[in-house]
Amino acid sequence: MMALATLQTFAANLSTPSPRYLLWLKRLLFVVCLLPLLATAWQVLGGYAVNPVERITRDSGTWTLNFLLITLTVSPLRALGAPGWLLRLRRMLGLYAFFYGCVHLLTYLLLDQFFDWTAIGHDIVKRPFITVGMAAFALMLPLAITSSDGWMRRLKRNWGKLHRLIYPLAMLGVLHYWWLVKRDLSQPILYAVLLSLLLGWRIWRYLRPTLAAKQPAKP
Repeated sequence: MMALATLQTFAANLSTPSPRYLLWLKRLLFVVCLLPLLATAWQVLGGYAVNPVERITRDSGTWTLNFLLITLTVSPLRALGAPGWLLRLRRMLGLYAFFYGCVHLLTYLLLDQFFDWTAIGHDIVKRPFITVGMAAFALMLPLAITSSDGWMRRLKRNWGKLHRLIYPLAMLGVLHYWWLVKRDLSQPILYAVLLSLLLGWRIWRYLRPTLAAKQPAKP
């Protein structure tokens, strides 16, 4: 009986969490989002990675994409009936996408190129997947800078318009991954399909009122 009561209390808190409970959810999410980085560090520092730089680059890039897609999944889940507090966690998910994107970029700049700006500039011009990756990070930067409540108040309606940059950002991220992979395209294709579904849902939601208005009236 005590276990049942505990589960009922937990379920009630999940549906309408108190501020204190929501704070603990945010703390838990903060720790969970760090686990991929800790797993990579364990592999690299423990000597399990054959190519440590490649491992850090690959893992950080993958989790940048993962968090971008997870962030884009919040709104569809909310529309399907998920609890409203998920929207309160979306900002942290987006910032973790930026965090892993920074790790990904710094790994390339420092551990791969050793801040050789001539070589980096050559890569940006000559290697399309590097060009697209840099463009994606350039789009991500203003989203991270303006993620606070203060910027939301300052920008007002323009805040939402600015943060729609996440859509081309995610497309560039998938394209960057696609062009990077040379043989097995199964993962890039999976990311492309998931992103297409997430963007397709948003297009459908945007067009639904227009499509409904064009439907002939029933007799």
